[in-house]
Amino acid sequence: MRQRGIAEVWLVGGTSIAVFVALSLAPMTGGLARAQTPEVSSGGAIGLGNRGWSASDPNRATSANELEFSARAGAASDYIYRGTTLSDHGPAAGAAVEARFGALYAGTTVATVKLPTQPFAEFTFAAGVRPKIATIDFDFGMTYFAYPGERLLGETGINYWEAVVRGDRSIGEQVRVAAGYAYSPNVSNTGAWSQYVAAGVGYDVPGRLLPPNLGISFTTAAGYSWFGNQMPTLGGFPLPAYLNWQAGVTFTHKAFNLDLRYYDTNLSKENCFVFTGDPNARLGGRVDPVTNPAGLISNWCSATFVAKAWFAF
Repeated sequence: MRQRGIAEVWLVGGTSIAVFVALSLAPMTGGLARAQTPEVSSGGAIGLGNRGWSASDPNRATSANELEFSARAGAASDYIYRGTTLSDHGPAAGAAVEARFGALYAGTTVATVKLPTQPFAEFTFAAGVRPKIATIDFDFGMTYFAYPGERLLGETGINYWEAVVRGDRSIGEQVRVAAGYAYSPNVSNTGAWSQYVAAGVGYDVPGRLLPPNLGISFTTAAGYSWFGNQMPTLGGFPLPAYLNWQAGVTFTHKAFNLDLRYYDTNLSKENCFVFTGDPNARLGGRVDPVTNPAGLISNWCSATFVAKAWFAF
């Protein structure tokens, strides 16, 4: 007897696990990942893909003997995580706070989401260390992603954790490069491991060319996700591997930040449904007897332009 895929589980059982995976609304700082994300932080940090609203800048120097705090809050026209929407292509809001003592840090974020399991929000809890080794600023961290209030109808939740490593390096005064890797042993509680690699580059417009108190940064990045097999009740097959990419510009004026960004992936509309479990998916796609027997299609992974504004303190 053929095992069921995520798409068939949604159709037959009336429930679905939202399958969103590890490196939106935050940069990869407290975790190379998301769980999300905005993709840029204040000053135009290079976003390598994570969920939540990170409250830190991975390149910001801190005192070795003082406890410091940072926070941010804002809203976006869409919540994009590694190329896929977590808000059904609708607006989202988020906030974050982080404490740092030297290289050590711990923080939490909250963001509004619209997922198949219908949680009332997404929370992330991150901790780690950000040492500087030679000319590279590293981030070694762990992030836990929680989705309280899910309507599961007998299914398990989608909470999970992820380990991350990231490195940032400046080349001269204007150019920055970054790369990172993330791993989860059980992404979105599907039974599948996930791995993610990403790299990006940023360019800061020289201050002498701009009005006082205005900063402009251009950043772009790309990442690749691949996965192990899901648990047998979800079909036992691997989630579809895919590429995602983004590019945009960040304007900073004192505490205010505005980011305009383009996101896209190479996922087909059929694989987008298999990957996300989009409850609004429609018929009309190519049938796959194992992963998508109904040929359902989703636009949750399609090209998207996002405007995001926030205050960072």
